[in-house]
Amino acid sequence: MEKNNCIAVLGTFDSKAEEHVFLKQQIEQRGLQVLTINVGTRSPSPVEVDLDLFDFIIKNDRTASTDRDQIIGAMLKEAKTQIKRLYADGKICGILSAGGGTGTYICTTIMRELPLGVAKVMVSTVASRNMADIVATKDITMMHSVADLLGVNSISGSILDKAAAAVCGMVQSQWRPAEKKKRIALPFFGFITAGAEATRRALETLGYEVIAFHANGTGGMAMEELAAEGYFDGILDLATHELADALLNGYCRGIGPQRYEPVAGRKIPRLVVPGGLDCAVLEFTRQNVPEQFKDRKIFFYDFRSAIRLNIEETTILADQLVQKLNRDPSQVKVLIPTDGWSEADREGGPLYDPDISNVLTARLKDTLDSRIEVIQVDHHINDSEFAAVAANLMNEMIQTRLDNSFNRY
Repeated sequence: MEKNNCIAVLGTFDSKAEEHVFLKQQIEQRGLQVLTINVGTRSPSPVEVDLDLFDFIIKNDRTASTDRDQIIGAMLKEAKTQIKRLYADGKICGILSAGGGTGTYICTTIMRELPLGVAKVMVSTVASRNMADIVATKDITMMHSVADLLGVNSISGSILDKAAAAVCGMVQSQWRPAEKKKRIALPFFGFITAGAEATRRALETLGYEVIAFHANGTGGMAMEELAAEGYFDGILDLATHELADALLNGYCRGIGPQRYEPVAGRKIPRLVVPGGLDCAVLEFTRQNVPEQFKDRKIFFYDFRSAIRLNIEETTILADQLVQKLNRDPSQVKVLIPTDGWSEADREGGPLYDPDISNVLTARLKDTLDSRIEVIQVDHHINDSEFAAVAANLMNEMIQTRLDNSFNRY
């Protein structure tokens, strides 16, 4: 089976065999090949499949045979190993599944083992719910089944057929970038959009491809995962706002412990800017300000509002950054725009408070490893002049890294 012509139909065939056989048929009618995999945890597949992992689990993990949780755990472990091997060996180029709550959990967990760009489609009865934990940081396409999946009928058949068409279209996609350039990751969020746009243009002028990430928790984590996979030559952390929202349970929370830390096994230059560290974004409006924030400076935005951080919170964030960045001082610089860190944090703006900002700057200077340079420039984060400084500094860091690598040989 050729890598560009075979799709894995993965599912709990013990309960959804009819639906997955239908998916197989609809893919084959479109001229592509199928490899069927049963990851059901109650019994073997009632129909013939190419790979029945239930039989494998029961034969090889006797402790799992009597405990539902252990069976699921053993199934996930083996299925993740198998799906990665199938992809690495060029046996599959995409993956499709359909299921209810348990099937969605099992199959998307397995899908997440495949890298960015591999077609991943999940038809789910629970796709209308919050899918943050299911999709996580991966490019999984979720389709709501609308009706429950109990056989193939005029509604479920239409949805399943469209899912088969979707995954076939995905694996046959042809687009490739016109040229390969060194890539810079650029996390940002709404309050520094102007600065991000200017920084992107400045980096592109220097010959880089810029990959932007919404610094909303998931976006930052997706960036870190892709960095670990070797996608980036540099990280320009224009928005470190996720730390503030993680501290106060804000809108852009949800980062894991690896955010802002050295990328394991790689030396990637990271330029850190305190974008958005002036505030936390919370879900309230001017009509319902929480009592504990009524004495704060507030930027009313839409259904969300930004509160100015106080000295204690600012010190905590500085210490968090220090702890993370000090783990590999060799690849880090900090660039601070002294005229403000968000659109609301500028002279005359609702969050402007340079005295509190100076607390973070002083803390970084005092406690960061001496090898980490802290650079201050008299610009606002959204100024085009600041973007030029940031882009040029990022470029210098990358070139230094390349020169050092060359000199080792």
